[in-house]
Amino acid sequence: MRAVGIVAAGGPEVLQIVDLPVPEPGPGEVRIRVSAATVNPTDIGIRQMGAGPGLPPPWVPGRELAGIVDEVGEGVALDLGLPVMAIVTPRRPQGGAQAELVVVPADSVCAVPKGVSDVEAATLPMNGLTVRLALDRLGLASGQVLGVAGAAGAVGGYAIELGKLAGLRVVADAKPADEALVRTLGADEVVPRGDDPGAAYRKAVPDGVDALIDGALLDERALGAVRDGGGLVTVRGWSGPSERGITVHPVLVSEYLHEGGKLAELAALVEHGKLTLRVADTYPMERVADAHRRLEAGGVRGRLVLTF
Repeated sequence: MRAVGIVAAGGPEVLQIVDLPVPEPGPGEVRIRVSAATVNPTDIGIRQMGAGPGLPPPWVPGRELAGIVDEVGEGVALDLGLPVMAIVTPRRPQGGAQAELVVVPADSVCAVPKGVSDVEAATLPMNGLTVRLALDRLGLASGQVLGVAGAAGAVGGYAIELGKLAGLRVVADAKPADEALVRTLGADEVVPRGDDPGAAYRKAVPDGVDALIDGALLDERALGAVRDGGGLVTVRGWSGPSERGITVHPVLVSEYLHEGGKLAELAALVEHGKLTLRVADTYPMERVADAHRRLEAGGVRGRLVLTF
């Protein structure tokens, strides 16, 4: 089978289409014939630094995919041909999502929402589950204030919508060009994106937000926006030092790799028009290097999706 392979650490030129053995599902596993998989910042990290110790190249990147059930292992009750989406880690010997056939645990899979294409469905698992985990960690009550930094991005969009569904007041940042989008996603208030996020958020919420989901990689610069004793979710592992009793929650979607039930709940919200799937562009798998270059250039709103 064909897969996107990173043959050595480096720039986009190290991305190749490689031939790999067809993977076989074991007990409790599902093989998916992939039709769409997103390109995300994790892929760039693996391309630049490798997949990790003990994992020789070629490394197959990708954290989320959509396709159909191609084969099932013992104990799995999924119909062949069922349209599904899945979350997967590329930091394993089998690699990640960007291959024609991918084997994942059955509890990493759920059905594609009705009326949604595979390209659209592939954009949900990684960022949707990241935000679900973030909100589960924060445990905010209805009526509390959630800040969202990087609100126009993929994490930010889901944070706004899931925050509103939880009954939260959502204050989000945006550049002028993105303000209309962020308001459309449901933010109660929009503050300007700038060098001093603390000052911007406190103009809207003088005491600081109860918690902030940082999709903009502000890290320590986000602390000023949060009230004393509040919470800060970071998405690239930053864990402090903190200040004023603020709890920092480094959130990694790998913690929810086996939360197919939560993924199904997100899919139901999509089906009922409560969550917005955003596709920025599609590329055939052979043009994966172009997708990497575009993602690295910045400013992408929605997901870049490879088609197989």
